[in-house]
Amino acid sequence: MKRVPYTTLSEQMKNLSNPQRSDAFVKRVREAVRTGEFEAAQLPERVTLPKTFRRRGSDETATRDTRELVIELTPQYEAWFQQVNEELAAAPSRSARVKLTVENIESGAVDFKTLAEETRRKMQAAYDKGQQLGKSRAQKTKGTKAKTTRGRTTKAKK
Repeated sequence: MKRVPYTTLSEQMKNLSNPQRSDAFVKRVREAVRTGEFEAAQLPERVTLPKTFRRRGSDETATRDTRELVIELTPQYEAWFQQVNEELAAAPSRSARVKLTVENIESGAVDFKTLAEETRRKMQAAYDKGQQLGKSRAQKTKGTKAKTTRGRTTKAKK
């Protein structure tokens, strides 16, 4: 009987060329197991991802953990891992958005022309919306005015 080699998800994350992409790797592994590209089984223990996450609005960092998997080492899995590892290493990660400050505009980190065009579009859209609202209200009240006499409302006489 031939013994089939196995590996774990945590071992495979150590082999990633970019550990900050470990969360994307875990998603891809789970999707591949779900679609039947290779075989894996869940273990009861949990493993911490090597990626560090920054909390919004502060400089604190956090980590996440996931269920451990045992993966069957087959030639199909080896080829899949090589391809996914290359894709994750090449894919650019999202960069943090630059804050809108005068300093960042002056330094060129924020394109002023694009910002001004966006502002102009928003202001024009708000103006048009206000004009449209005013026109629709004027049409609703035209010709339907009621005359009030001592607290009672009656139709206006022609």
